[in-house]
Amino acid sequence: MLRWRIMRLLDRWTGHRATSSGRRAALEALFAGLPDAALWLDAAWRVRDANAALRLALGPALPVRPGMAAERLFDAASQDTLQAWQQGGPAPAELGLATPEGTKRNPVAPHRIALPGGDAVLLLQQDVAQRQALAARLAEADRLQALGTLAGGIAHDFNNLLTVVLGAAEDALRLPGAAADPALAAELGQVQAAARRGAALVQQMLAYARQQVLAPRLVPLNGAVEGMASLLRPLLGRGISLELELDQPGRLVLIDPSELDRVLMNLAMNARQAMPQGGRLTLRTSRVLLLQPEPAEPEEIPPGRWTVLEVEDTGHGIPPELLPRIFEPFFTGRAQQGGTGLGLATVHGILRQSGGFIAVRSRPGEGTCFRILLPRVEESARRAAPPASVSASAAQAESGPAGTLLLVEDEAPLRRLAERALRRAGWTVEVAEDAEAALALIESKELAPALLVSDVVMPGMDGAALARLLRPRFPAMAVLLVSGYAPSMVEEGLAGDSPPHFLAKPYAPAELVAQVRAILQPEVHTLGR
Repeated sequence: MLRWRIMRLLDRWTGHRATSSGRRAALEALFAGLPDAALWLDAAWRVRDANAALRLALGPALPVRPGMAAERLFDAASQDTLQAWQQGGPAPAELGLATPEGTKRNPVAPHRIALPGGDAVLLLQQDVAQRQALAARLAEADRLQALGTLAGGIAHDFNNLLTVVLGAAEDALRLPGAAADPALAAELGQVQAAARRGAALVQQMLAYARQQVLAPRLVPLNGAVEGMASLLRPLLGRGISLELELDQPGRLVLIDPSELDRVLMNLAMNARQAMPQGGRLTLRTSRVLLLQPEPAEPEEIPPGRWTVLEVEDTGHGIPPELLPRIFEPFFTGRAQQGGTGLGLATVHGILRQSGGFIAVRSRPGEGTCFRILLPRVEESARRAAPPASVSASAAQAESGPAGTLLLVEDEAPLRRLAERALRRAGWTVEVAEDAEAALALIESKELAPALLVSDVVMPGMDGAALARLLRPRFPAMAVLLVSGYAPSMVEEGLAGDSPPHFLAKPYAPAELVAQVRAILQPEVHTLGR
């Protein structure tokens, strides 16, 4: 294809009836102007000429002279391959240009274009390293995406199991005599504590996979940093000073405040481990306007207006060979100290799911700075009121409102657990094992549910699709989707005057009751007037 283009250019330039000397002059001019490195070879693969791009690539240490053998311009590793090609063998995918001893190899992709009279032009494209780096990055991205998908699926199943464990332990404490037996109550408390630790690990996996349920709201960044600073100072120890450098006026950021605290805590604990002999940790806020993409590790920062939070320490720094891998899941440089390799992967996942980025710069012996960039919120944005919380004890103390609840859950233990909790709170509950069974139940019993409580991921029709199908038929029906993570399909088609509510797994029975009561309580007050 490239040879055809060159010959076509020659024909246009000189005309089909041009003399051989005219065609050769045109070819020489075209050869000299090629942007890629190129060699002009005779039939014996000896050099006739080299263009400026090739001379620049070879440098002054290896001048190109007419008549020299072509293989002298390539490194020792390419000699045998090039000779085999000259003798009729296959064209190599890559050759290495000769470089001074001790310098980095310069790979090129060769393309031979035959010319009239036995001569040839050997094009040497020098983007091989870039293409190899791009291919490696794409392969790594595919690997991490597959790992994220796997982590999300495993986390969903584990959340179901942990919800059953938490619910069963809570119900066991309700049994006659269980609360009066301190030993039994202590054992059940350990079961609950272990399940919650498991839930925290699952949340790390979901954060890495960017599939966790978030509750973002407008948060004053300076206030959040000052609040965390009061918690961090005793944890850092006496040998580490904590300094705040807060930009004024303060900025708002749209993020789940608990996840922002989690990010700060994780980075601060990493900094403490990097300063075993003491040092200084600085939390700094600022703002930046990027007019063009900014190269960074682990990924490029796009242009835009950003609110910035920096976490900088004076520790021992990160070795250059480890720096590109620190955000990979399950990669840790502190395996002997108990590192799991999920901390920074979790931080990265939280920030990317929140629309932000994180960049790191570090040199051994000069400390490390993690730079968090969150989309800037305009000053005119209205502060979002924090969501009202309903305590489990308050939920248990109140009586359940009237109305039928439709509970759809494909996991039988979870279905029994939720049904038991909701019935005990006073609601009438109809249960179905999947969306198809729920539709059949509505038809057979002529149900008009006040609330649909459905798992998101189920065999067949998912919970979001079921809600979309029922909304036109029951406009007043509220929707509570239960999930360990929130796929994008949940949000599509459900926005409007009555957006769905979410309850993250794993949950305790009291938390389910509290959430349902928070959704339906306004309706109860209206009916009671």
